[in-house]
Amino acid sequence: MTNDMEVMENENVILVDEEGVEHEFALLDVIESDGNEYVILEPVEGDEEPEAIILKITKDENGEELLVDIEDDDEWEKVADLWQETLEDDEE
Repeated sequence: MTNDMEVMENENVILVDEEGVEHEFALLDVIESDGNEYVILEPVEGDEEPEAIILKITKDENGEELLVDIEDDDEWEKVADLWQETLEDDEE
């Protein structure tokens, strides 16, 4: 899935899915790993216990930032582990 990204002043992100439907997410963190950047997002509305998602930041042919799903399980696990370590460090 590829999403257009628009960062708002309050650090919320509007993602537009393939069907043109907008979804609002709170930007929790931006993580860098192996020269790539990833965003950690949490839905603003919906589930009672929202689940964070991790998307990779890429650029299209015009240099515009896009968010894409991480298709490699090992890459996803590495970023999830880095984010967990960041959360644990912040708690200390």
